[in-house]
Amino acid sequence: MSVDNDAGADDEPLVKIEGLKKHYSTDEGLLDRIIGDPQSVKAVDGVDLEIAEGETLGLVGESGCGKSSLGRTMLGLEEPTDGSVYYDGVDLTELSSSELRDYRKDLQFVFQNPFASLNPRLTVSDIVGEALDVHGLAEGGEREERVEELLETVGLQSSHASRYPHEFSGGQRQRIGIARALAVDPEFIVCDEPVSALDVSVQAQILNLLEDLQEEFGLSYLFIAHDLSVVEHIADRIAVMYLGEIVEVGTTEEIFSPPYHPYTRALLSAIPEPDPLWEGDRIILEGTVPSPINPPSGCKFHTRCPIAHDECAEWNDHPDLEAVGGQHSIACPFHEEIEDEVDAAAD
Repeated sequence: MSVDNDAGADDEPLVKIEGLKKHYSTDEGLLDRIIGDPQSVKAVDGVDLEIAEGETLGLVGESGCGKSSLGRTMLGLEEPTDGSVYYDGVDLTELSSSELRDYRKDLQFVFQNPFASLNPRLTVSDIVGEALDVHGLAEGGEREERVEELLETVGLQSSHASRYPHEFSGGQRQRIGIARALAVDPEFIVCDEPVSALDVSVQAQILNLLEDLQEEFGLSYLFIAHDLSVVEHIADRIAVMYLGEIVEVGTTEEIFSPPYHPYTRALLSAIPEPDPLWEGDRIILEGTVPSPINPPSGCKFHTRCPIAHDECAEWNDHPDLEAVGGQHSIACPFHEEIEDEVDAAAD
């Protein structure tokens, strides 16, 4: 189930994914070959999402829940196991490699590690200008001018074009990565934890830059992060992911005040507070995250859920997202128990 957004009831979302799955095959052992039952890692396991034009959708969850795999599969960097990815009404999963190439410049990616994602053997001019060369957008003097313009747009100097990645700080390298993504005038950018490797002070600068660029160029973002305080700052809506599935989605205000899925509540309770005298209720989840190779039956969260019922493990499939008002949807049929608890605490 997908959730409508503020773009309007009659407006199609810019990006829409339906039933998206990405399973990675594990190395087959002798037993697998004998019984013919090779295993797979279910990194993304049936996700529905919509992203409106000009919107930032935050995607949060624990490490290993499938956030990055979802982002990479959406842009065709990974081939989906099943499902559809629509961009401006076109199903990208049905396109050939040559047809998909025409859409590459509209869909870009900003990687998590700003050093590993930049070729150390190339100058900044070559890194940023490579996309211009591939798509035939500029050459010669026009190419140089475009590269310098992009560097200045992201807060660097045009003279930096002749330098190499190792000559820059982490924040500057991430600005180079953003300039590379902007080079082809994209409409949609997947930002895969773009500030997690940066100092806190630099994180704020990059977040502000992304917001300024969105306003200037009308960009849409999928912003992947594990830090909910960062996502709260930049996202219009938030989707919460657990073990390859979306368990809650809504506007930032709906997710934070308050969330009703027990997993989201646990994530929010883990956000550090700057007040040393703060004595909030930290929710500690029991057990460990199940293996994505052999996830639990029914609701995948039931093995760690503080309100789990017997039937949570008996469903043939995971619970669907259920609308609970506004743009807020929850994949938990027992969420009313948490609502009652929140209401009782407020009285």
